Amino acid sequence: MSYQLENTQRGEKYNTIFSKVSPAKRRNRTARAHWRSRLLLGLYLALMILPIYWLINMSLQTNSEILGSMTLWPQNLTFDNYIGIFTDSSWYMGYVNSMLYVAMNMLITISVALPAAYAFSRYTFIGDKHLFFWLLTNLMAPPAVFLLPYFQLYYSVGLFDTHIAVALAHCLFNIPLAIWILEGFMSSVPKEIDETAYIDGYSFPRFFVKIFIPMIRSGIGVTLFFLFMFSWVELLLARTLTATDAQPIGMIMTRTSTASGIDWGTLAAAGVLTIIPGILVVYFVRNHIAKGFALGRT
Repeated sequence: MSYQLENTQRGEKYNTIFSKVSPAKRRNRTARAHWRSRLLLGLYLALMILPIYWLINMSLQTNSEILGSMTLWPQNLTFDNYIGIFTDSSWYMGYVNSMLYVAMNMLITISVALPAAYAFSRYTFIGDKHLFFWLLTNLMAPPAVFLLPYFQLYYSVGLFDTHIAVALAHCLFNIPLAIWILEGFMSSVPKEIDETAYIDGYSFPRFFVKIFIPMIRSGIGVTLFFLFMFSWVELLLARTLTATDAQPIGMIMTRTSTASGIDWGTLAAAGVLTIIPGILVVYFVRNHIAKGFALGRT
């Protein structure tokens, strides 16, 4: 009782002190806090955008200008670096190869992860927790651990240097990640919806496609974002499991280092073009990502 009385007296004391502060001082403090937050936000955005701006700046310069004095913008604007990439099949096919195996991986992963995540979220079976934990342990292992087994397996069955080989290799990491994310979204959907749909005469495939998937579309958007992010930037497996026909753009970018030096302009232009697909993916699933981060496991 005395403790509650002491807290009440202390609160009244703070309210009295705060009430003595003039409205003008409170407005000044609020304004200073507002401008301080804006300044920090502006500084953060500048630090984030500066590397991207510098990459674009380098891509519009010649090698002699890049290696010369530092300039904040191109003195002699040139698009030769981009023209060289779009007119050289060894360059633009790298982007085509990367997009092909990324799209194949996303399709395979989401097709496997959706029913698997539904099973983990709706049913209880022997070893379900252990199986779920075992799937997550795949994410803890570095890709280098699986290089030799994948290489020998794909080379013996004729899948070496194919797009499907890289897509299947990435599934080892993406399927557990997708199941983990989707299971969190599916568990938030009440089971009564499933029972009501079955009472109304829905078969499981029709219920799953017509009712259940639209309810977790934000989770699917978040999952596709993470699948793309891993598969697009992963280089170790993609480099080892390909040779010529299915080489990703990350591998081709290493060719800019020759005996005569590094072609900095072409390398910067290739880097800019590599960022664009990620920007497009984020733009199209931005609303789902925002809802997913608020509602799901992520």
